[in-house]
Amino acid sequence: MAVIWGTNFTVVKTAFRDLDPQAFNALRMIIASAAFLGVMGGIRLARRVRATPGGRRGALPAHIVSIFQTPARVTPGEWVRLAGLGLVGHVAYQYFFIGGLARSTVANSSLILASTPVVIACAGAIAGHERVGRLHWFGAAVSAFGIYLVVGSDVALGSQALAGDVMTFAAVCCWAAYSLGGRTLMARHSPVAVTGLSMALGTIVYVPLMWPRVVLTDWAAVPPGTLVLLVYSALFALCVAYTIWYVAVRQIGSARTAVYSNLVPIVAMTAAVVFLDEPLDARRVLGAAAVLSGVALTRASGPRSAVEG
Repeated sequence: MAVIWGTNFTVVKTAFRDLDPQAFNALRMIIASAAFLGVMGGIRLARRVRATPGGRRGALPAHIVSIFQTPARVTPGEWVRLAGLGLVGHVAYQYFFIGGLARSTVANSSLILASTPVVIACAGAIAGHERVGRLHWFGAAVSAFGIYLVVGSDVALGSQALAGDVMTFAAVCCWAAYSLGGRTLMARHSPVAVTGLSMALGTIVYVPLMWPRVVLTDWAAVPPGTLVLLVYSALFALCVAYTIWYVAVRQIGSARTAVYSNLVPIVAMTAAVVFLDEPLDARRVLGAAAVLSGVALTRASGPRSAVEG
């Protein structure tokens, strides 16, 4: 997940050279939603074929079913929660993430997103979902200091980069709400079902809002390589990595899963230096080191569910 999301910053930033950011994202969400719904439909069809007298005997592997199974029935209340997840985690988050990345650097955007564990831990602790120990808080503070070294030391008020950084932090808040809000749904439904259905509902809202930008784009002039980047970002950054995220949230909790997102800026900064020629000075190196130190501390603290003894 960290490798996919880390390299995705460079993939998306490169595609922005040929495509309007929001038009790129609208088509990306359409592809990802179609892929999710296709997988869900395929798994359901496979289970029906195996259940027929002439079908192959034997059940699908339990770990496959737990990740990919589609819900037998979604209640009206669950549809409302899925719609809320779609608005927060796919409409608002994607708008702020893409807008922030378009205005700022990969290093800034990725390190701001690394503050996700701090926001999720605070929100989870307040909501009573998880108990977070002192070492976890200290590790989060060390990571936050690393983010400040890169983002906050020489920011200019009113600059485009600052606007992008603010939008990226708004994306962090949306992702925290999305991560915590989906946990109750996964008590009954699989990660793919929760992610796929909420993304499809979010896409229904997002695409019409950005459709004027899609129409104004001269798609015939877009290089084939850029279209490949778009498809890659849709299938891997939205489908594969989202699924990994929610599987981990269900298995080890949101705060502990969020710790691994601190590895994303390290991958992102490395890819940006190699492929985008973004500068890597001593301040960024020190900030990255602080982020990694925070990862080690928070990982060692082992936050637990509030229902554990």
